[in-house]
Amino acid sequence: MEIRETTIPNCYEITPRILKDSRGCFVKTFHQEVFKQHQLETTFTEEYYSISYQNVLRGLHFQLPPHEHTKMVYCVQGQVMDAVVDLRVGSPTYGKFETFDLSAEKANIIYVPPGLAHGFYVLSETAIMLYKVSTVYAAEYDTGIHWHSVGIPWQALDPIISERDKSFQDFSNFQSPFIYRN
Repeated sequence: MEIRETTIPNCYEITPRILKDSRGCFVKTFHQEVFKQHQLETTFTEEYYSISYQNVLRGLHFQLPPHEHTKMVYCVQGQVMDAVVDLRVGSPTYGKFETFDLSAEKANIIYVPPGLAHGFYVLSETAIMLYKVSTVYAAEYDTGIHWHSVGIPWQALDPIISERDKSFQDFSNFQSPFIYRN
């Protein structure tokens, strides 16, 4: 398992070892001791997945304090363009984004620390995204910023988006409660 820090502090791209043979493949997505060695979260309280169709954009989502969480996301079927945005005041990358190509074939994982917004755009016919989170979902603390408000080069001008995601405020109007702690 390779763990590489991205340009955004405390956000990592994890590349697991893929064991392939004539039956298919086997991928280990989490190893508690390896995560501990890298000082990463090891307690995940919920896990869920989404099934989305081509041209769907979900995001940019996060949970507010005191229910903020670390999130691990990966694509178990298909391919997506994944994105994170740093919302932590005082971070050297505050307001900046990074994108990733996630796919079942690559089996790569994005480790998203608290204070980052997350979203993705589906490139394949269908994509199944799996999420592990370190806090239980709290609807009243779950929110986001508008998908086009930070300049992410999404691969569609008119993606399929939920009414909720369309209603999120622009990043420029967002008063962040997140503080960067180095």
